[in-house]
Amino acid sequence: MSKDHAETFAKLVESIEQSNAALKQAKIQAKKLGKQLGYSDDHIKDIAAQCATQDFSDDNKIVEGVFDGQNMIDAKGETYPVPANYASKSKLVEGDKLKLTIAENGAFVYKQIEPVPRKMAVGHLVLDGSQYQVLADKKSYNVLFASVTFYKASVGDRVTIILPAEHNAEWGTLENVLPEAKEELI
Repeated sequence: MSKDHAETFAKLVESIEQSNAALKQAKIQAKKLGKQLGYSDDHIKDIAAQCATQDFSDDNKIVEGVFDGQNMIDAKGETYPVPANYASKSKLVEGDKLKLTIAENGAFVYKQIEPVPRKMAVGHLVLDGSQYQVLADKKSYNVLFASVTFYKASVGDRVTIILPAEHNAEWGTLENVLPEAKEELI
């Protein structure tokens, strides 16, 4: 091996080490931010695993759009289905900006790129036909069935939902089921 090859190899090894250190730091920061956003450890691990297995080849199609409560709508008005479990776990809110990577093999990988400002509301879970809704702030908001089953919510439960702070929404994001107030025994 020539001296030039040895130097090039040493530089590549150093570059890999620097990249690994930067990746480690990025993972730490992502975990901290995920915790601040209220994501569970399992959800943070799911996202990390999804990123690790993502194919970044040039053959992938990238589409950006806005979450409408169930789907992503791109600038052309095309609708892309967002898996309800992903939307529920990620606590996507109507108006959040998403990026969709469509892999060469047809796999869809969503990533939230810009959350809308949020506010919380408290209300009661109801069922209107086959659509779960939360009555809060003198309005009814649709919620995903996947969220209702994930939180094991029942019709009549008092729940918290996340709403966009700056516009009226049709959809709310189930945040949690509030415990029933128990009468104190004397």
